[in-house]
Parts: sequence; C-alpha cells; structure tokens
Amino acid sequence: MITLLQDSDGYIRMSKHFPASVQVSITFSDGTAQEYSGRRLNGLYDDALASYRAGNQLDAKGYKRNAQKIGHKRNAVDHVPVQSGMAH
Repeated sequence: MITLLQDSDGYIRMSKHFPASVQVSITFSDGTAQEYSGRRLNGLYDDALASYRAGNQLDAKGYKRNAQKIGHKRNAVDHVPVQSGMAH
C-alpha cells in the first residue's frame, strides 16, 4: 500500500506510473482518505500529462516541434580575458 498526501492546491506528487495492481491511499487536504488502484491513478496521470502537453503546444512525446532554431554567432566573443599590463 502506498500512501500519498494531497497538497493545498489539490495535487498529489506522482512522477511516474505505479504498478497497476498496487493500492494507493490518498489523504485529501480536508482529512478524508480514499483508496485508488494503480491502474486508475496511472490513467489520471496520463490525462494530466496529455493536458499539460496540449496546453504547452508539445507533441505526444513532449517535444516542441515547431521551435525556432537558435543561431550561433560566428566570429564573435562574449567574454574577453584581461590582465594587468595589457594596455601597452
């Protein structure tokens, strides 16, 4: 049994899928608790991930395919080393 706590914003911390057969107990911010199957939480996780990716214009793998290419400056420097005695 895995126990999770809901934060004050209404979220649980879940960074990966749980095994489908595991039971997960979630204690909500109001003090109540409820048990979920790993399969159900995995579905909720997948839905949240898809919503996040759609809202941020990412593809199904989480990449921004239409991003602008960053050009590199050629023959330019950003940092110049300086020492005492270089003025002459």
